Amino acid sequence: MNQENCAVVLETLRKAASQNAEQLKPAEQQLKCWETEKWFYSALLSIFSDHSVEVNVRWLAVLYIKNGIERYWRKTATNAISEDEKKVLRQKMISNFHEPVNQLALQLAVLVSKVARFDCPTEWPELVPTLLQVVRNPDDLPQQRSLLVLHHVTKSLASKRLAGDRRVFQELASNIFGFILQLWTNQTEAFLNQMANNQNNVGITLEKSYLCLKVLRKLVVHGFKEPTRVPEATMFLTLVFQWMKPMLECRKTLKCINPNLRVICEKYVVLFTKVLHDVLELHPFSYIPFIKPSLETAVSLCFTEAGEGLLFERFIVQSLNLIKAIVSCAEYSPSKIPDDVQDPATMEAAQIKMTFFTYATVTEMCRRLVLHYFLLTEEELATWDNDPEGFASDGGGEAWKFCLRQCSEVLFLTIFHEFRETLAPLLLEMIQGIQPAEGSISFQAMLNRDAVYTAVGLAAFDLHDELDFDNWFLHVLIPELKVSEPRYRIVRRRVAWLIGQWVGVKMSPELRPVLYKTLIDSLDPSEDLVVRLTAAGAVKAAVDDFEFNTEQFLPYLESYVSLLYKLLQQVTECDTKISILHVTSFIIERVGSQIMPFAGDLVQYLPLLWETCGEHHMLRCAIVTTLVQVVNGLGAQSERLHPFLVPVVAFGVDVRQSPHVYLLEDCLDLWWALLANTRSTSVELLQLAQYLFPLFELGTENMKMCLQVVQAYILLFPKEFLQTYGDRLLKATIDLVCDLNREGMLFIMRMVELVIRVFPEQGPQLFYPLLVHALEECLEGEKASMLTSVCLSIISRVILHCKSCFTKLLQEEAQGKGCDAEEVFGNLLDKWIEKMPLVNPVEREKLLALTLTSILTSNSNAVYERICGILLAIVEVLNDVTKCDNLGAQVDSLVMVDSEPIPPNEEESEHDRRKIELSRQDPVHTVALRDYLCAQMRSLRESLGEHNFEELMSQVDVETMQQLKTYLEGGNQSNGGGAAQAALFASANLNSTSTHHAPNTHQT
Repeated sequence: MNQENCAVVLETLRKAASQNAEQLKPAEQQLKCWETEKWFYSALLSIFSDHSVEVNVRWLAVLYIKNGIERYWRKTATNAISEDEKKVLRQKMISNFHEPVNQLALQLAVLVSKVARFDCPTEWPELVPTLLQVVRNPDDLPQQRSLLVLHHVTKSLASKRLAGDRRVFQELASNIFGFILQLWTNQTEAFLNQMANNQNNVGITLEKSYLCLKVLRKLVVHGFKEPTRVPEATMFLTLVFQWMKPMLECRKTLKCINPNLRVICEKYVVLFTKVLHDVLELHPFSYIPFIKPSLETAVSLCFTEAGEGLLFERFIVQSLNLIKAIVSCAEYSPSKIPDDVQDPATMEAAQIKMTFFTYATVTEMCRRLVLHYFLLTEEELATWDNDPEGFASDGGGEAWKFCLRQCSEVLFLTIFHEFRETLAPLLLEMIQGIQPAEGSISFQAMLNRDAVYTAVGLAAFDLHDELDFDNWFLHVLIPELKVSEPRYRIVRRRVAWLIGQWVGVKMSPELRPVLYKTLIDSLDPSEDLVVRLTAAGAVKAAVDDFEFNTEQFLPYLESYVSLLYKLLQQVTECDTKISILHVTSFIIERVGSQIMPFAGDLVQYLPLLWETCGEHHMLRCAIVTTLVQVVNGLGAQSERLHPFLVPVVAFGVDVRQSPHVYLLEDCLDLWWALLANTRSTSVELLQLAQYLFPLFELGTENMKMCLQVVQAYILLFPKEFLQTYGDRLLKATIDLVCDLNREGMLFIMRMVELVIRVFPEQGPQLFYPLLVHALEECLEGEKASMLTSVCLSIISRVILHCKSCFTKLLQEEAQGKGCDAEEVFGNLLDKWIEKMPLVNPVEREKLLALTLTSILTSNSNAVYERICGILLAIVEVLNDVTKCDNLGAQVDSLVMVDSEPIPPNEEESEHDRRKIELSRQDPVHTVALRDYLCAQMRSLRESLGEHNFEELMSQVDVETMQQLKTYLEGGNQSNGGGAAQAALFASANLNSTSTHHAPNTHQT
C-alpha cells in the first residue's frame, strides 16, 4: 500500500461504517487484512484529518489507528509500523489543532498521548514545544485543542513509573509549569470577571481554565519531589484555596443559567479537592503548610452556614474525605512511645491539627455529622419504598470514597476515635436526650433518633467503657422494637442494626437468649422487609460472635431456620438471596448436627433456587456454600440428597464448563463434605472422580483440596477407586512433582502414605515412582521438616510390608550413585537415626522405632555397625510411649485393645470413623514396641550365638544398655493384644532372615 491509496481506504471505511451487512462484513475483513500493510495508518490519519469526510467514517478511522498503535507501534512487535511511517504519523498528529468535532478532538488527543508514552522525548522531542507554541495562539479553538492534547500527554507521561521516566517528567514539569500556571491564572481571572459582568462567552474560557488545571494537577503531584520547595507550586496550591469559594458561587449562578456549564464548573471545583488529595497522599510533609487552610475551608463550607446554597454532594464527599485524610494521616501522628525520637515535621503537623480541632470545633462537627449528615433523606426513604432490597444492601468496600452517607460515617468514626475523650460525653448526652417512645412522636424525632443510634453503633468499640449496653438494651432498645407504628420502621431497622454492631463488643452471655428471642420478632413476615433484612444481618453477627453458645441458641433454632427460609423465598435480588444464604450457613455451621430436624424446607428449596440461577454465578456460589454446611450438619443423612448434590459438584468442577471459574473452590469443599459424610458407596460417586484429573492439569492452586478428595475416595472406595483411577492418579502426581515446593510435596506424600496404609502390599508397587522421591528426601532432605517425617514413615511402611520394593529402591539408588546397596542402606540408617528425635507426632516415632526393631535380625553389617544408635533411638521412643496402667504394669500407650470401645462423638464424620478404623489396624496401634523388641533381641541372640551377641552389645554405651535391660527384663508385663502382634512380627523376621549381608524386610 502507498500513500496514494487513501481513496480505496476511504471507500472501504464507508462500507464498514454502513448499516448494510453485505457491505460491512467484507469491508471489516479487508481493513483487518490491511492492518499490517505499510502506510495503512498514514492513509487512515489523512482521512481522519479531512474535515469534509463524514464524522462516522472519521470516527472509525481514528479507532483503527488507536488499535494499530496499541498492537504495532512497539519496535519489538510483530509486523511493527516502520520508522518512516511513524515519522509521518507523528508529524500529522500535531498539525491538526482545528478539529471542529469535540469527540474526534478527544480521540486525537488520546492518540497523541499513546504515541508520546512510547516515543517522547527521545523519538519525539518536538512534541511538547509544538504544543506550547500552539497554546500561545490567541485563537480559542487551536488553544483549547492543544491544551486538550497537552493534558492527555502529561497524564500519560505521569503514569510511567520507572526511575528514568520519572526524571524525564520532572524535567518537563520544571520547564512548563510556570507557563501553564500563568495561563491558568489568566484564564481563571478572565472567567471570574466574565461571570461578574454577566458576559455570555464564558464557556470556552472555563473549558481552557479547566484543562490548564488538569495539566497542573499532574505536574504538581508527579513533577516535583517536594512541591513546597518550588515557589510556583506553592503559589498554585494557594490559588486553589483562594478560588474555591468563588468557583462555587459561579456554579450556583450557572445552575439556573446554563446547566451544561454548571456541570463543568462542578467538575472544576471537585478537581480542586482532587489536587489537594493527591498532594496530601504523595507529599504529606510538603502538604503541612496547607493543613490549616484545608481544614478551615472544608470545615467552614461543610459545617457552618458559610456553605449554604453553594455545596453539592460530590464536593461535600471530597471535602469530608480530605478532612478524614488529614486526621488519619500516619505522617501527622507522633509515636505514642515516649522514648521514640519524634520527627519535627510530624510534631509540627500534629500541633497544627490540635490547634485547629478545638473543643468547640470538634463537638460542632460531631453534632452536625449526626444531626445533619446522618439523617435519612427523602431520596433514601423513596428508595426504601420503591426498592427495599436495594436500600438494605450494604454499601461496603470503598463506597465511602464516593457516597455521602458512607463518607460521613467514616469521617465520624475517624474523628470520634481521634477525639474520643471529648466526643464520648457528647454522644452519651445525645443518647440521654432521646425520650422514651411513648405515644406518638414526630417524624423528625424519628429521624433524629435513627441518626443518634447510627452514631452509637458506629462508635461501639470506642464507647465500650462508657455505655452500660446491657441495661440500655433491656430498658430502651427492646421497647423501641416493640413500637409497631408503620412509620416507626425507621427506628426498628436502626435498632436491629445497632444490636448487630454491639453484640460482639459488649453484651453479657446471660442476655443472649433475650437477644435471640427479640430478633425473632424482627424477622416476622408481618414486619417491614428492610427491617427483616437488617435483623438477618444482626443474627449473623450474633451467631458469628466468639462467645456464641450453641445450647443457648437451640430453643430458637427452628424459628430462625423457618423465618430465614420465608425471607429467602420472598426476596428477588440475587445479592439479597446471597446475604440470607450466608446467614443460614453461619447458623448451620454453628449448630452442626442439631440442624437435622429443621433443614427439610431449605433442602427442598435449594434445588429449585439452583435451577433458576441462570448466569448468576455468585448466587450459585452462595448455594454451594450453604450446601456444604447442610451436608456437614446432616451427616450420613445427607446421602438422600446425592441425586441433587452429585450433579452440582460435577457442574462446578468440570473444567469444560465456563462457570467452574467461579464455582470450583466451593464445589471442591462440597465434594469433600459429600464424601466425608457418606457411609455407602455408589457408582455415581465413583464416576464423579473422573473430574479430578483435569483439575491436576490446571496447576497447584487447588491441589491440596483435590488430594484431600482423593484421600476421601481411598478410604471410601479402596479397591474400586485405585482399580479404576490408580494409573491416572499416579501420572497426575508424577507430572506435578517436578514443579512442587516442599509444601506441595508434603500433600502428595501424605496421600502416598495413606495408600500404603490401606494396601500395604499393592500400594508401594502402584506408587513406586513416588517412593524414589521419598527415599531421596530421607537421604537428602532437611533435618527437621514435616515432609522428611512423612517420607521416613513411607519408607518404614515399605520396609515392614513390601520387601521387594525396598530392595529394588536400594539397588536403583546404589546403581545411580555407583556404590552397593549396603552402603546406601547405611547412609539411610545414619540419616534415620539423626532425624528420628525430630520426627513428630509420637505415632510416627513409634512407627520408625518398629521398623528399626524389625531390621535387627536382618543379618546386615550396616545394622551391626550402627547398633548403638539404633538401640538408643528405640529406647528413646520406648520412654515416650511406655506408661503405667491402673495396676502399675508398664503398657504401650499407643496400643488399642480390640475390645476397647470407640467413644461416641456426634460431630465425627463418616470419614473420621473410617480413619479411626484404619488406625486400629495399624502396627503402631496393634504391636507393643517393648514386646516386639524383646522378641527381636531373643532372635538376634539365637542367630548370632552368645559370644557374637555379647560382642555386638559391647558397642552399646552403658546408659543405653541400662535402659534397654530395664525394658527387656520387664518383658512379661505388657498389652495382651500388642504382645501377640509382637510375636507375629518376630516370627515373620525369623522366617525371612537373609543369609547374606543385605538389609532384610518382612511382611506382616
